[in-house]
Amino acid sequence: MARNLLICGILSSLLYALMNILVPMQFEGYSISSQTVSELSAIDAPTRTLWLWFAILYVLLFAAFGWGVRKSANGNRSLRIVAGLIMVYVIINLYWPPMHLRRNEPTLSDTLHIVWAIVTLLLMMLIMGFGAAALGKGFRFFTIAIFLVFITFGILIGTEAANIPKDLPTPHIGIWERINIGAYMLWVIVFAMALLRGKNFPRDDVKVPRLVLSKTARARN
Repeated sequence: MARNLLICGILSSLLYALMNILVPMQFEGYSISSQTVSELSAIDAPTRTLWLWFAILYVLLFAAFGWGVRKSANGNRSLRIVAGLIMVYVIINLYWPPMHLRRNEPTLSDTLHIVWAIVTLLLMMLIMGFGAAALGKGFRFFTIAIFLVFITFGILIGTEAANIPKDLPTPHIGIWERINIGAYMLWVIVFAMALLRGKNFPRDDVKVPRLVLSKTARARN
């Protein structure tokens, strides 16, 4: 059962990658390199409904993965935290306040969309951080590399993001954003595969029974 749930994590990442291939094809004039992923589900975007249906399936798969992480924790506190963070991530991502298409006056919905994006990004980094804490040194180095990707391309995204509401050119923002998203999806796949290998993660909630402690104390005396 837990194995099937963990596989859902791999499927969720593959689905999200597929969404970014298929959905833009239904948006005439959309540019993967110069437009953000959020513009596919923007208010009045022709692909909004299609994206939302795919997004629901993605969230359900990721929720199943979170439950699989919880069942695989076996007393490991870091994995339990990861599972909890995934569920918070899922709840947050059940609904995203949509942004407006370019050439439209930004509203409260656009502001909330940015807030959701920031919260989601923080959750992603926390998930990766605690996930790395649960696994070995090699996986921690891999996670650090993903963090560096996030920081580097996050800065590049920031250099162009302010141009979106002004309808000014953003020639590479779609590329930078998709590299960051792809890095996270890759992390999820590698993390799920590590859990699927069935490694016995160290328990941190094991308590020595009082009876054993009392016997040890008497033996010393």
